[in-house]
Amino acid sequence: MSQPGSRALSGIAFASLLLIAVLMGANHVAARVGFNHGLDVATAVVARSLVTASLLFVLIRFSAVSMRFDPRQRRFVPLVGLLIGIQSLCLYSAVARIPVALALLAFNTYPLWTALADWLFYRRKPERATLIAMPMILVGLALALDVFGAASGLGAKAQWQQIGVDVAFATVAAAVFGGALVFTQHELSSLDPRVRTACTLALAGVIALIAGSVNLFGSVHGGFGLPNSTTGWIGLALLTLLYGTGFTLMFTVLPKLGVAGNSAIMNVEPVFALTLAWLFLQQAIAPIQVAGALIVVATVVALGLRRGK
Repeated sequence: MSQPGSRALSGIAFASLLLIAVLMGANHVAARVGFNHGLDVATAVVARSLVTASLLFVLIRFSAVSMRFDPRQRRFVPLVGLLIGIQSLCLYSAVARIPVALALLAFNTYPLWTALADWLFYRRKPERATLIAMPMILVGLALALDVFGAASGLGAKAQWQQIGVDVAFATVAAAVFGGALVFTQHELSSLDPRVRTACTLALAGVIALIAGSVNLFGSVHGGFGLPNSTTGWIGLALLTLLYGTGFTLMFTVLPKLGVAGNSAIMNVEPVFALTLAWLFLQQAIAPIQVAGALIVVATVVALGLRRGK
């Protein structure tokens, strides 16, 4: 019997992972729009988490889905909720301050953290194909997102003086998210996806409420802050819709496919975000960045086709 992460990846499954990448990339662009118009990090996380969780709880109520947890699930649901809360606050803190795609470059190292967590906690070695693909993807992303400041003309030193702290935020988000994916696959995969997602987001929303109350991640506009314009409210509504849809799909699809091997496919998220940021945030794309994007897409497609054989 094939193990999760080694089974053949169908065309529909591959397309589903790409759709998740599009939704999550668009969510972060919408978040940046909101941040540019008064929305604060903690407010964004609370809104998107609790609204989505509330809708899912209503769906669960009318679907007669069981809300019973076994002892192991009762231990891991709070842990995953805590990790997702930390991930959300850290990543949005980075998105609020630096270019969206650059924040997502650091965050999209999470397949590496996923593979590390899978090995560390469950002794599952990463597949050779994933190990080969990940460096190529990261090189492409580095070019696409101008991490050395070549396209901007700032140079590496000045670039990292501006973005270093926020890239660290995004990297922490990647590490805890990788752990959340692994624990979800191994400990919570038998739990109904709607229940799992609703509980995870509700707990993440509570974590954001606490963080906002003590202003841990609110240095952009303060502990809590609502949009100050119609554009900002549209950004908040879109990030809630896009994140809720993408997150629910992610935590439904990935545990079934195997997170350690297949999460690498969603590394195209920063490329989608780069394109959307160019369209809606007027961020220019240099030729070298386009070349990097093509490397990412080509590597991801090759990985997906190999799995579909």
